[in-house]
Amino acid sequence: MVLRPWWGEGRVLRALAWGLGSVPFCWLMWGWGWRRLGADPVEATLHLTGRWALGLLLAVLAATPLRRLTGWNPVIQVRRPLGLWAFGYGVLHLGVYLWFDRGLDLSLVVEDVAERPYLAAGAASLLLLVPLALTSTRRWMARLGKRWQALHRLVYFAAALAVVHHFGQVKADKFWPGVSAAVLGVLLLARIPFRPRRRARPKRRVG
Repeated sequence: MVLRPWWGEGRVLRALAWGLGSVPFCWLMWGWGWRRLGADPVEATLHLTGRWALGLLLAVLAATPLRRLTGWNPVIQVRRPLGLWAFGYGVLHLGVYLWFDRGLDLSLVVEDVAERPYLAAGAASLLLLVPLALTSTRRWMARLGKRWQALHRLVYFAAALAVVHHFGQVKADKFWPGVSAAVLGVLLLARIPFRPRRRARPKRRVG
């Protein structure tokens, strides 16, 4: 029996992932407390939480291709903490919009969705992340078996809808939405298994 030290690579990576995910939240708390978010702190909070939710979601998708490329298995350990942070920032993004921007007025929300369909794409993306966050533990992984992996493929659709939401949210400069779309495209292509075609061996003549 081989005893592994408590400071193994997986533990360190998970700790780093939890720490990285907390940085924007701490910065937001500091910005609100010291009034460092500009003239419109609500809009600044919306942009920051939305961008970090999308960025962390793309980071989750990058873990598996990175493992295949480098053969470094511990990198998979960052998926759960980064995914939960992405979901948390998505919930915060929606909460700030509903509470501060629209004052919990559902009629205004319905009007917004009718005029700006990209809001529905963002809401659908967050809705898809709900079952993924709830079933992210090892207990749920064991309980669902093969169905767990099939369920968590919803993250691809959630990321695609988040990119659509990002495109609609930006009016003029589409550079960063384009970057996020390109990154998502590369990550999806990287998921396709590459198997080199084997050359057919020439048949040997008998006699």
